[in-house]
Amino acid sequence: MATKTLATCLFCRIIKGEIPSFKLLETESSFAFLDIGPLSKGHALVVPKYHAEKLHELPDESLRDVLPIAKRIALAQGSANYNVLQNNGRIAHQEVPHVHFHVIPKPSASAEEGLVVGWPAKPMKNEDLQKVFDELKEKLGATESAL
Repeated sequence: MATKTLATCLFCRIIKGEIPSFKLLETESSFAFLDIGPLSKGHALVVPKYHAEKLHELPDESLRDVLPIAKRIALAQGSANYNVLQNNGRIAHQEVPHVHFHVIPKPSASAEEGLVVGWPAKPMKNEDLQKVFDELKEKLGATESAL
């Protein structure tokens, strides 16, 4: 499998072993390690080896084992509650411009441990939801043949 890397990318350098990490798992297409700025004990990252800044730029084959690895890590963490988080773009809270997935245990209801998220839901009228639905279904239909 061809792997695109970026010489200055922090995660590419970790994957290549140029920067030490607490590696948990590695496959042909993914690399998982502990986050050095954890939100809770065991907070880990699952990183596709292919360098892409955002999820939509990543080839599908580079994602084939990301969720199975995240699942294995979540089970090993032993917390009944956890978050799997993936951000795209600086304003969406992506700190390292390389696709990565956080597996963050939430060991208690405390705001002191794990991910703390606000969820500013914005109610929509059914007519507005229908418009969004129709637009997305049309766009998904155009890309369905590409899958």
